[in-house]
Formats: sequence, structure tokens, C-alpha cells
Amino acid sequence: MVLAKAYLVIAKENSNLQLAWELSAQIRACQLLFSQVATRASPITAAEAEPIMKQLASLIYQSRELHYDIATVIMKFKAQIQALEERASAATVQSTTFGQLAAEAVPKSLYCLGMQLTLEWAETRGELSKQQHSPALTDQDLYHFVVFSDNILGTSVVINSTVCNAKRPTQLVFHLVTDSVNFGAMRVWFAQNDFKGATIEVQNIDTFTWLNASYVPVLKQLQDVETQSYYFKSGQESKNAVKFRNPKYLSMLNHLRFYIPEIYPELKKVVFLDDDIVVQKDLTPLFSIDLHGNVNGAVETCLESFHRYHKYLNFSHPKIKANFDPDACGWAFGMNVFDLVAWKRANVTARYHYWQEQNVDRTLWKLGTLPPGLLTFYGLTEPLDRKLHVLGLGYDPNIDAQLIESAGVVHFNGNMKPWLKLAMSRYKPLWERYVNYSHAYVQQCNIH
Repeated sequence: MVLAKAYLVIAKENSNLQLAWELSAQIRACQLLFSQVATRASPITAAEAEPIMKQLASLIYQSRELHYDIATVIMKFKAQIQALEERASAATVQSTTFGQLAAEAVPKSLYCLGMQLTLEWAETRGELSKQQHSPALTDQDLYHFVVFSDNILGTSVVINSTVCNAKRPTQLVFHLVTDSVNFGAMRVWFAQNDFKGATIEVQNIDTFTWLNASYVPVLKQLQDVETQSYYFKSGQESKNAVKFRNPKYLSMLNHLRFYIPEIYPELKKVVFLDDDIVVQKDLTPLFSIDLHGNVNGAVETCLESFHRYHKYLNFSHPKIKANFDPDACGWAFGMNVFDLVAWKRANVTARYHYWQEQNVDRTLWKLGTLPPGLLTFYGLTEPLDRKLHVLGLGYDPNIDAQLIESAGVVHFNGNMKPWLKLAMSRYKPLWERYVNYSHAYVQQCNIH
């Protein structure tokens, strides 16, 4: 197929439109076959491949007969490769710049919303603080979801979309953890808005006294002078330097997912949701999925994007090479089912601590929570139906509309978050339908 694409360019340059059309048709047939195979998750059969291979072979033979000698073709290929490399380099620089803007530029409207809610918290703090501890928070017969975020509107959309699509919303319990800056605003927001009778708990991460540098490797490493220099000093030569300074990679809210059993010791099973997802189906059936003794239920990503372990981890390092399969299938954070009983039995948090300590010099992986997650849950992850969690709405403009429509959860992973101006207009309505635009502060802060 790659060779056919090259000859397609040459055929067009020489105005041989009939050959170009035939090459295009076979390339599309080949791509369609790949797509079907990825969707059904089974290998290509000989019967499927042979007709396409015969047609491609015949067309490539015709192309070689019609267009130039092999030396000229090689020169053409080299010129095309050089042009593509230049375009890729420019796109990488642009993507890094946009990524930094998306990470740091909080829209004024969202900042305004947080400020208005915080001011109200200062006035109503005493009344809200008197709220009783609900027995629903530890009721094992209810459905427990956890969200760790400092984004008020994003978290609200997650909860609103979950309850709107649930058959029995009063049986849903949401456990939120945020930082001290947003704690008051979160408390006011979820007290003022109606979420169909669901129970919502908001906690402040700063009240977790056990979350300290003597226990948590990430916090200990951030106290190191060399680590601080690596993440915070300007003038880094690496093209990824800007990405390393993205605040989300260093936020403990991002790493809190590895401590769920310690935050909620009385719960047995939870569903973890990121703040950039939108729920489209009833998620309560997730709680009855058999994980076959595994800890983490997640959707694998290697079938469509070929995201395998070697894409995230440094397999030249002996500890990685000795313990993991480079072709093991990657999976996604964002919508995960966690069996907390199996978690404690496998001592998962200790596994996470071990790998974080091994990566003190950043030679196993560079940043983020997915690489340590892949190591921590290696051999403990149960693949879920791929339709449950569709990713890419924050960077891929070409996701199939039917795939999005059938998804249980759509995930705006990537830099183009739905609350930013960078968001893709095609996907933004999926998120906007769950924003409460009638709220006085939303209108006052001009959120639209």
C-alpha cells in the first residue's frame, strides 16, 4: 500500500489519471480492510487479502513499466520523505505550543466562575459545613464513581452526563477530590445544582495528611533540586521541554488515582472518571462486569492506534526489558473499573511506589501517569469492550460518527479540551449539552 501511494503521486505528476484512479481505489480497499480488522479485533484472512494483493501487485507492475527507472523513483521517494519530515517537524513545534497554551491558559470565563463561587463559599461556609455525613458514601449496594479534578465545569459535565443517562440516578454516588483553591467553589456548585438525586461528596486533597513526601515518591522527587531544575527551568533544549512543564503532569490530583483504596477504605469497587469525558450511556452495568480477578478494567488502545508498551517505556533499560513485553497492549485511563479488594490483595499501590522510585532519574519514562500505570497494572488489567470508551476527541478530527454515537463514554484526551477555544467544533456540542447555561454565575461570567 505504501508503494502504491508513492506511485500514485508519480502517476498524478505525469497526468496518468486512469492509473492514479485505479491505484486510489485499491489503496482505499486496503485501508477499509485494515479498519474492519481493527474493529473486529481478529487477523486478516488469506481470502480477504489475496484479491487486494493481486490488484496492487498488477498496478505496481504497470507503474514501474510506465514511469521512470528505479533510480529516478528512489530520488522521488527521498524528496517526498524530506518534505514530509519538514512538515512533521513544523507540526510538532506547533502542537507543543498549542499544548502549552491549553494547559496553562485558563479561560477568563472559567476563572470568573471559580471566583464567584468562592466568594459565595466565604459567605455560606458555616451552613454548608454543617452538612451531615451521608450513609450513602459507604453503601456497597450503590454505584460509586470517583473524580479527581480542579475543573469545576468539567467535573460538573462528567456528573451531569452520568446521571442524565443513568436508569436510577438516585443510586449513584460521586466522590470528588479537588485542591484547596477550588474546594469552596466545588462545594457551592454541587450544593446549588440539581443532579437528579445523586449523592455528591467533595473533599480537599490537603486534608489527606498521609499524602506527604515521606510516603509518596512523586512528592519526594519534586523536592529534589535536580528534578525541580528539569521541570521548571527555562531554556531546555529538548523539544519536549515545554510539555514537561505542563502543570497537569506534576499535580497530585493527577497521581491520586493510585491511592483510591486509601482514600475510600470501605469501598469494594469504583469507576474512575477523568474530568474531560462525557458519559452517553448508563454506566451502572460496569459494576457487574467480571474482571476475572484483575484489578483494573480498561479499554485497550493498541488495535486502532498501535499503542503498545514500547511506545511509552524505555525498553533499552534492563529493568523494563526484563519485566515487560514490548508488544503488550496499552490501555487508557479515563474510564476505569477498579476492584479495590483485588487491589489491596495485589498491593498495587506498593507496586506503583516501586516503579516511581526506580524512575527517579527519568530513564524509564519521561512524564505522565499512563506509563507508571502500565507498569503498575501489568498482568492485572481486564480488557473491556472498546465501545465503552472512545478516545481522541481532543486531537483527532476524523473519528467515525457512528463510533462516537455508540460509545458509552467519549474522551476529550489531547490538548483541544471542550472548554477551550482550541476545541474542535465538531465535537464540542457533545460536551455543551450537559452544561447548565441557565445558572446565574454561568451567564454572569459569559460562559458560552
